[in-house]
Amino acid sequence: MLPALFSPLTIGPYHLKHRVVMAPLTRMRAARETLAPRPLNVEYYAQRATPGGLIIAEASPVLPTGTGSPNVPGIYSAAQIAGWKQVVDAVHAKGGFIFLQLWHVGRVSHSSFQPGGALPVAPSAIAIGDDLKAMTAEGKGAAYETPRALETDEIPALVAAYGQAARNAMEAGFDGVEVHGANGYLIEQFLQTRSNQRTDRYGGSIENRCRFLLEVTEAVIAACGADKVGVRLSPYGIANGSGEPEPMPLHTHAIEALNTLGIAYLHLIEPRSSGAGRADVNWQNVPSAIALFRPIWKGVLIGAGGFTGEPAEAAVAGGQADAIAFGRYFISNPDLPARLQHGWPLTPYNRPTFYGGEEKGYTDYPAYDATVNA
Repeated sequence: MLPALFSPLTIGPYHLKHRVVMAPLTRMRAARETLAPRPLNVEYYAQRATPGGLIIAEASPVLPTGTGSPNVPGIYSAAQIAGWKQVVDAVHAKGGFIFLQLWHVGRVSHSSFQPGGALPVAPSAIAIGDDLKAMTAEGKGAAYETPRALETDEIPALVAAYGQAARNAMEAGFDGVEVHGANGYLIEQFLQTRSNQRTDRYGGSIENRCRFLLEVTEAVIAACGADKVGVRLSPYGIANGSGEPEPMPLHTHAIEALNTLGIAYLHLIEPRSSGAGRADVNWQNVPSAIALFRPIWKGVLIGAGGFTGEPAEAAVAGGQADAIAFGRYFISNPDLPARLQHGWPLTPYNRPTFYGGEEKGYTDYPAYDATVNA
């Protein structure tokens, strides 16, 4: 079943056996003291690895200042590199490939996460509105603070931090990295007029607002090679107070510029799944990101957001995307590729167990037993 979804695909130097990708999923289960992956995380990723399958591991801050949720794993310390290496080794032992998503949340943070209790940083001193709540380091809700606008001369160090994080990921053995430019986090804050009112070379025109994304991508390419780099964008997303009034001109420019860099893939989130984990979002009468930008993007395109088997098959068979990333159903179905391929039923996910905790809702979802359920 689903012949297009289960046909081979080459991404960068890697030859995938199928096109069911595990999307990056924040689960808040890293070691509390070190923010490093621990044995529970190793088990979780190993359960979801398949021969020739691609996992994009969860968003991992490139700096302590880039954190906005408790117990998320980073990629800036020796302990974190060592923890991730155990995850990577377990995925490779199953014959899988694994990329790491590089993250800085920008204003989607709280002073309790910041060294010395400082304010979070952002392109401009504009707070997140829409009655959204921040999460403190203790896991409690709080109002979002007005961030501190980055000085122009601070930005090169941030760009360099992404490059160093990419080198750290390669040291841990990852097959590549994905630049997180979606869901209202720092890179998208630079992209959008709603969050970027700068008057320097990083603000104003579309070209200037795309500069940070492109500089970060170039720094990551320098660290590990263009064919091991992906970029994720959410052109019509509204997560974390984001939302560009006219997404097409902005993202057309960004994607055309990324075309020239020769990266391994572009990863687009569909507007219908723009809640970034806060809630199930299903917009009606919204455009399809992969349909809109497929004619512009020249390389491998991964689509994500609310897909199930048949729509994923249709998107790949119709040429709108080359692969489909699954999130929530990969949480509750560790053997998701086999279930899709064989038409086996999917286990429903349990949203209250998405964030934080231990085994429950994380490693305790069983694989499908075809002999019992025959």
